[in-house]
Amino acid sequence: MEPEELRLLDAFAYLMMLTGCVCFALLLRLSSPYGRYASQWPGPRVPARVAWALQELPALAWPLLECTCASPQRLDRLPNRVLLAMYLVHYVHRSLIFPFLIRGGKPMPLVTCVLAFLFCTCNGYLQTRYLSWYAVYAEDWVTQPCFLAGGLFEYITAANYLGEVVEWCGFALASCSLQSGAFALFTLTVLLPRAKQHHRWYLEKFEDYPKSRKILIPFLY
Repeated sequence: MEPEELRLLDAFAYLMMLTGCVCFALLLRLSSPYGRYASQWPGPRVPARVAWALQELPALAWPLLECTCASPQRLDRLPNRVLLAMYLVHYVHRSLIFPFLIRGGKPMPLVTCVLAFLFCTCNGYLQTRYLSWYAVYAEDWVTQPCFLAGGLFEYITAANYLGEVVEWCGFALASCSLQSGAFALFTLTVLLPRAKQHHRWYLEKFEDYPKSRKILIPFLY
C-alpha cells in the first residue's frame, strides 16, 4: 500500500501539470507580469533583487531543512543524493547568486513575487520529499551526463529559456518520476509563451533583428 504522503505528492504533481496548462493558455493572451513587461501590471512593486532572492528561497530551504532536520531514508543512496544536489545547486544560484548579478532590473509586481514564492514552496516540497523519502533507483542509475554548448542565441531568441527547459527535462528524465515530470512540464508551459513574447518584442523593436531566428527550438520553432 502506498504511503499517504506519496499519494499526496502524486496529486500535487498532477495539479502542477494542470496549473501549467492553465498558465500556458493565459500567457498566450497576457503579458508575463515581470521584467520588461511588468509596467503593464498594476499594484505595488518589489525591488528586482529582493523579489528574486525571496521568491526562490523556499526551493532552496526545503532540501536544506530536509537534510539537516530529518533523516531521509533515501538519501543514503547515491542516485538520490546526486539528483537532489542537482536541484539544490540550481536554486543556490537562483536565490543567492543571480539576484546580485542583476543590473538595473525593473521592480517586480508584488503579486508576481507572491505567486512565485508559493510555487517555489510547493515545488520545493514536492521535489525534495519525493527524492528524500520515496524515489527508488538502481545504484548504477547515475551515468555520464551530456551538456549542450554553443552560441544558441545565433539560432533562437530565448536560448536561456531553452537551457532551463532542457535542464528540468533532463532532471525529469534522470529522476524518472511523476513529480519531476510535472515540474518540467510546468517550466515549459510557462516559459514557452514568454519566449514567444520576447521574440515578438525584439522583432517589433529592432528592424534588423534576424527574421530567420527561431523562438525556442533551433531551426524548428
